[in-house]
Amino acid sequence: MAYITELFNHYGYIVLYIALTVELLGLPTPGETLMTYCGFLVFEGRLGYVASVVTAASGVISGITLSYFLGRKLGSTFFVKYGPYIHLGPEKLDKTSKWFNKYGNGLLVIAYFIPGVRHITGYFSGVTKIPYKKFAINAYIGAFLWTLTFISLGKTLGTNWRKLHGPIKQYLIIGGIIIAVVLICIYIYKSRKKQITGFVDRTLESLINTCQTLGKTRVVLFTCAQAFIVLSILLVVLAKNLWDSEFIRFDRVIVNLTGLVFPQNFKVPMKFFGSLTSWPVLAAFTILIAIWINIKGKNKMLELIFLLSTVLGGEILEELLRVVFHRLGPLGLSALKHARFTFPSEQAFMSVVLYGFAAYIIHHYLKTKKLGTTVTFAALIICFLSGLSPIFFKQQYPSDVLAGYAFGDVWLSLNIILLEVFRILRDKPSIYKR
Repeated sequence: MAYITELFNHYGYIVLYIALTVELLGLPTPGETLMTYCGFLVFEGRLGYVASVVTAASGVISGITLSYFLGRKLGSTFFVKYGPYIHLGPEKLDKTSKWFNKYGNGLLVIAYFIPGVRHITGYFSGVTKIPYKKFAINAYIGAFLWTLTFISLGKTLGTNWRKLHGPIKQYLIIGGIIIAVVLICIYIYKSRKKQITGFVDRTLESLINTCQTLGKTRVVLFTCAQAFIVLSILLVVLAKNLWDSEFIRFDRVIVNLTGLVFPQNFKVPMKFFGSLTSWPVLAAFTILIAIWINIKGKNKMLELIFLLSTVLGGEILEELLRVVFHRLGPLGLSALKHARFTFPSEQAFMSVVLYGFAAYIIHHYLKTKKLGTTVTFAALIICFLSGLSPIFFKQQYPSDVLAGYAFGDVWLSLNIILLEVFRILRDKPSIYKR
């Protein structure tokens, strides 16, 4: 790295372009560190911000395009000849190609953030003969996002870039892997929806036959849900004890980064997003969703019951969790009595629970996918900024907010799954009458 940065100090944009080109061809160059250092030079005024991003993105695009065409020209022959020896024969390659062509090329956008993965995506895309247009749209958007992220990070961190680059890179990798897993799960659900629905039907039939009545079946389902929640809490307790030191480092890094990205003149918007998790706003929004359900809903009573159980049950659960973990926040004992325990974050938890459930219900009855995507994206933005607000005002630790998101997601997912299961029960009169 020292040799490359020395070259970079002398030749600037040329080294940036070449280093990123060869990295996407598979050679081991420290691309992310180099881009962060480039951002630091932008901070010092030695390089231009726009010129750096354009140069870096051009290098990435050149490298991944070359690897794509190399894979397209040479890869299929190699796999036909040698693939069966490494369990990647023509049949498996064809299946993978269809999967990647249908949905997986969207993963090209985030693959750059995962070391080892970005180096093969170009070759793999070429080998599986993904149409160049589809490949280019996703790969080139991802190239700009990746380069923009790390150059902006270096520019934001300034003189702190060496100290904070490593941990932030690690968290970005973890985040990229989580997003990739979520996208794969969504794809599996969409592509196997009939099989999954059939499996749920058979399981419910078997459960009702075992329990003999629908009432007993409901009790079993709710008991399983409660057991799942208890298990999740126990796992988090164990993880927290094991990773306390990592939580401390995570908190320090994110607090420093938040202060650098959002200076004090962001107080007004941060107060606004923080207010979106106040009880008057949450209550008003719950009423609006209830009105939406009464207008649009097909199973009005069922959806209203789950709306109330999700919101009110969520409030009870997060209160209990904060008592269980009894972790004092940054304000310590000087905070208000009801808010001094901050793990998990009430704001993060309730924003995920309410705005997530609202996005799910609205999306369920919208006719256009684009509008549904817009609603989902708006909910994600609200959840993110509502959770960021208490970090900005140093009322909660970042790990408090992260735990709030995690527990909120578990509670929200559990309620949505139960709601969908009860929809199936109501839609099947032969089952429901038992």
